Amino acid sequence: MTTLKEGDKAPGFTAKDQNGKTVSLADFAGKNVILYFYPQDNTPTCTVEACSFRDNYQSMLSKGFEVIGVSPDNEKSHKKFEKKFSLPFTLIADMDKSIVEAYGVWGEKTLFGRTYMGILRTTFVINGDGMISKIIHKVDSKNATQQVLNLLQ
Repeated sequence: MTTLKEGDKAPGFTAKDQNGKTVSLADFAGKNVILYFYPQDNTPTCTVEACSFRDNYQSMLSKGFEVIGVSPDNEKSHKKFEKKFSLPFTLIADMDKSIVEAYGVWGEKTLFGRTYMGILRTTFVINGDGMISKIIHKVDSKNATQQVLNLLQ
């Protein structure tokens, strides 16, 4: 599995979003992107994180950032998640986990003593040149947006 570092070129991808539209990282060339990986739609922690980005979305846009969420859920699940929580940003359906693997965020996790493979909640800040400028490995879901902003100051 890939281990990306700050300063690396962000892996390109093409996948469907919650509206069935094909989206690629190249579509955002010249823009700063917050690419965040989360395990599953409509789960408590993932919802808190998505709502942090939703509540601060206009602020992120005004600072020149686009927000993109990625999980292995399908388009239909993403659409329900978007509608239920009025999410104004792109949600990528990575059902084959190709994006997750390219970014190195699929790995072993432990919950209640049980070990399993899953998404390692991670946020990447990608600059307009397609380079990774920041990586957040220990995401504070409630303060996800502020965590990103603190890194950019």
